[in-house]
Amino acid sequence: METNQVQLENRQQLIEYLESGCKPKTEWGLGTEHEKFGFTIDDLRPIPYAGTRSIRALLEGLADQFGWQPIAEQGKIIALLDSSGASVTLEPGGQLELSGALLDNVHQTCDEVYTHLAQVKTIAKPLGIAFLGMGFQPKWGREDTQWMPKGRYRIMREYMDKRGTLGQDMMSRTCTVQVNLDFSSEADMVKKFQVALALQPVATAMFANSPFVEGKPCGYVSYRSHVWEDTDPDRTGMLPFVFDSSMSFERYVDYMLDVPMYFVYRNGEYLDASGQSFRDFLAGDLPALPGEKPTAQDWEDHLTTAFPEVRLKRYMEMRGADGGPWRKLCALPAFWAGLLYESPVLEAAWDLVHDWSMEERLQLRVDAPRLGFKTTIRNRTLQSLALEVLEMSSEGLSARNRLNGSGENETGFLETLFTGAHAGLTPADKKLALYEGVWNGSVDPVYLEDAY
Repeated sequence: METNQVQLENRQQLIEYLESGCKPKTEWGLGTEHEKFGFTIDDLRPIPYAGTRSIRALLEGLADQFGWQPIAEQGKIIALLDSSGASVTLEPGGQLELSGALLDNVHQTCDEVYTHLAQVKTIAKPLGIAFLGMGFQPKWGREDTQWMPKGRYRIMREYMDKRGTLGQDMMSRTCTVQVNLDFSSEADMVKKFQVALALQPVATAMFANSPFVEGKPCGYVSYRSHVWEDTDPDRTGMLPFVFDSSMSFERYVDYMLDVPMYFVYRNGEYLDASGQSFRDFLAGDLPALPGEKPTAQDWEDHLTTAFPEVRLKRYMEMRGADGGPWRKLCALPAFWAGLLYESPVLEAAWDLVHDWSMEERLQLRVDAPRLGFKTTIRNRTLQSLALEVLEMSSEGLSARNRLNGSGENETGFLETLFTGAHAGLTPADKKLALYEGVWNGSVDPVYLEDAY
């Protein structure tokens, strides 16, 4: 029997599933994911799933010309896989996502991103479509966005409105870049989780790239980040328990057992289990599947339905950044690998944040999407904090000493972040200045200037 089909009988197996992610440092890697908005070049509209100029046409083109393996649901192509372990998937509103392979260094990650974007452009250009790197759809409303034909999205969409007002926007109108990182032990996981969670607002500011909603400034530099504040309190946020002395794999399992379910996948279909309890599932009492117990795949699926700023699976996901241009997509894995993958730097970062109160952490999380680098904590700006943390990250990347063919280490990938932090300007600040200036109160130029 395949490992992911093993039936789970008790809570201890859920804990052991997370523990199985522990790896020696020699095997740590980077898995980078990024999402982007597709649009038709002549009228800037979001592209539909089907038709001549569509998501389906793009996926079919990538499969035909570049050897990606198509994955279908109910007869409709909804994803692509390749032999490296990378995949191309669809977010609910047609956002195209590259989930990169597990790689050793940021040089490889940047090559992977560049190759993917070049392939996409090769297929997209003759179709009259292109892709935009931002954190939130800058021009179009919910009614202009077509939902993708994936069963889990229908269930999630219907449940979202019961828990918040912005859940559908999160699903259909946001894009992010994130990096997935490894840990060696429970203690290592806890320290990385605490540092990463405390410093996600710094990433939010450095990558803030969503200042427009439906063609107008919205009062935020990262509206994408703000959207999570009113999506679903059961499965989002800063997770105060992570900073407790009791934080462990077991504690995270207990958190996930309290996160209501969305669905169960059986025989090619998503069964609606929204609002039901994984604890009941473990006991064989799930209303959606009476008498049946979960498999490891069910647990893996459930872990993907929580959306905190840092998410734990058999690896850790850094989730605080807006989507953006190619160099920013390379900068995010560099930033977090530099901070978290060298013990002296990780300890220095912990020294910086360990005595922040939970109130301060929560306020930082609320203020960063609105104020960006102007956010303050303990009478210092987030700009100042970002510069200090970037120096730490650069030190970590130097210590990692992963070199490219020219003998350069990974620190160069931080240059775009240093430039913004020194100027005290987020990407959103620059766009807002253009909107008030040469763009003449229009967001349309962003589709030309920020297209891949």
